[in-house]
Amino acid sequence: MASVARRPILCRYQPVQPPKGPDFEVRPVAGKRRVSIPNIITLGRIMLVPIIVWAIVSSEMEVAFAVFLIAGISDAVDGFLAKRFNMTSELGALLDPLADKALLVSIYLALGIWGDIPRWIVILVVSRDIMIVTAVIVSWLFDKPVEMKPSMVSKLNTTAQVAYAALVLAALAFGFKPTPYDIILMGLVTVFTLSSVSLYLVEWLRHMSTIDAK
Repeated sequence: MASVARRPILCRYQPVQPPKGPDFEVRPVAGKRRVSIPNIITLGRIMLVPIIVWAIVSSEMEVAFAVFLIAGISDAVDGFLAKRFNMTSELGALLDPLADKALLVSIYLALGIWGDIPRWIVILVVSRDIMIVTAVIVSWLFDKPVEMKPSMVSKLNTTAQVAYAALVLAALAFGFKPTPYDIILMGLVTVFTLSSVSLYLVEWLRHMSTIDAK
């Protein structure tokens, strides 16, 4: 009986495609998220806080002023990068004002403790931030979070605080008298601080009044 030659059977592999339809969705595998460059710069600005406090309490005012300039430049750089290259993020929106407040409050406290600026203005600046933070925490506890969107008055207040701190640090570093500009900036800080916290509290009370009474 003659043998029949067997031919090899070739099987071509075809990947199974998932069915397409409203009940099926192909999702990419979640990878690691990278911290953006603006956020890294903001974190670096936060790391400058203990350095500038140390410089002030050690009477190294030239170092304190230089670190303050570096912090200001980094603030401008990370803001530019975030907007220019579309690197904005929720983390950055939280870290940026936190870094600014941590830097300003630390500088005002250090200068006030050592008597380089009036203590009443330190109390005014710090009390404003404490009241705002307390209001935010209360709104979270009542499950009514407030949208943290800085107003024009708040931006002017921050500008005045930065200008006053820069003037005082420069005067201490280079040994010149800041009068009468320090008096003018103190007046602006006072007016804008009181105005901004008043406007914020009014908006906060209006927002919280929407809570249903039980």
